[in-house]
Amino acid sequence: MSLLIKNGSIITSCRNFQADILINSGKIAGIGHHLIHQDTPVKIIDADGKYIFPGGIDPHVHMHLPTPAGFSSDDFYTGSRAALFGGTTSIIDFVTPQKGQSLVEALKMRQKEAGNSLADFSFHVSPVDFHQNIENEIKECVRQGVTSFKIYLAYKNTIGLEDENILKVLKTVGKLGGIVTAHCEMGDDIERLRNSFFENGQTSPMHHALSRPDVAEAEAVKKLIEMAAVADCPVYIVHVSAARSLEHIQKAQQKGQPVFAETCPHYLLLDDSKYSGIFEKTVPFVISPPLRQKQDQNALWKAINEGIIQTVGTDHCPFNFSQKAIGLNDFRKIPNGAGGIEHRMALLFTYGVLEKRISLEKFVEITSTNAARIFGIFPAKGQIAKGADADLVIWNPATENVISTKNHHQNCDINIFEGLKTLGSPEFVIKNGEVILENGVIVKDSAVNFLKRSPNRY
Repeated sequence: MSLLIKNGSIITSCRNFQADILINSGKIAGIGHHLIHQDTPVKIIDADGKYIFPGGIDPHVHMHLPTPAGFSSDDFYTGSRAALFGGTTSIIDFVTPQKGQSLVEALKMRQKEAGNSLADFSFHVSPVDFHQNIENEIKECVRQGVTSFKIYLAYKNTIGLEDENILKVLKTVGKLGGIVTAHCEMGDDIERLRNSFFENGQTSPMHHALSRPDVAEAEAVKKLIEMAAVADCPVYIVHVSAARSLEHIQKAQQKGQPVFAETCPHYLLLDDSKYSGIFEKTVPFVISPPLRQKQDQNALWKAINEGIIQTVGTDHCPFNFSQKAIGLNDFRKIPNGAGGIEHRMALLFTYGVLEKRISLEKFVEITSTNAARIFGIFPAKGQIAKGADADLVIWNPATENVISTKNHHQNCDINIFEGLKTLGSPEFVIKNGEVILENGVIVKDSAVNFLKRSPNRY
């Protein structure tokens, strides 16, 4: 049976227009008016007064992430389910091998873990050490459809690489037409600050934030950009939080260097005042990088509109309070991370579109289209066009909600957006041509699709 969506306002990254959408066999078969004859078997959805967006793509999530405090509280099933409730139909998670483990073996294991995902998925693979066969393993990952590789300029005692090996990864990936994503913080400087605070008895969540100042992020961004220029490799800087970082990103972009940037809803909407107070109130906000000042928020919104920042991911990595509480007397033990995959699109619609910080077209660009382009799943994903995958969100702009642990769907007993009001939510979520969510209810388990990606330059 075909699916016909009538009377909706179609929003793409470059257009806003009213038309009907016909879906057949999981693809968009037509866009226009009077698309079918009356006698054609079809399910009809009347989207009058609603927006139709491409399915959201979250390029930065961590499901079932192992930490000393236990696994992050969402596995692929619960996390992807929360994603669908928020209008996100595709996610990109991470493969983080053990030291000495083959990247290809780790990729296979992670694919198996993601087998219960309700959203289409792919991965960024992280080389955590550099051995003689690593170049061949990177090449094999690309052959298998994974074209992005994550490096960390922090965490050198665990998953971070030395500068020499970071450069080798950049050169290898660049030659293969892939892209390197990067966590940018000056890890050695941060470690010195962390230990200094602890030794002086300064153990609160506030000192987590103070140990990771904006200059530590900005200097790492600058360093990465310089290394990427030498290696001739495109880079994508994850969770940019600070105005200082944007200066380096913009300069590189103006020179024509392929540098892309991501921020997250919490950096756009929350600030470092969240670290003032008792442990129970402040510990949910222990994330890396930490929340910044309000002026940084303004700079990030401006950078989105100017195209300096291309995407908004979530860095979705929730932990329950009992896990966060491990660091009661030592902020260094608090697992860094928070949830947000369910709320990304509603928050950006409410506090971006409705407050006229961004247009509807920019909203689609940063929640879907740009991620699809950068990570090699466009034109199948990230757009509303004939022949594209029928991943669509029919958005009711009038739905009111107050974010709370009482009504969210992520598997976590804390929520950093607790109490924030949102306007607008998915009335229907369609994935690969099938209605998955209808009026706040998951009506069908969607088929699992591993997204094989092609080497791609934006």
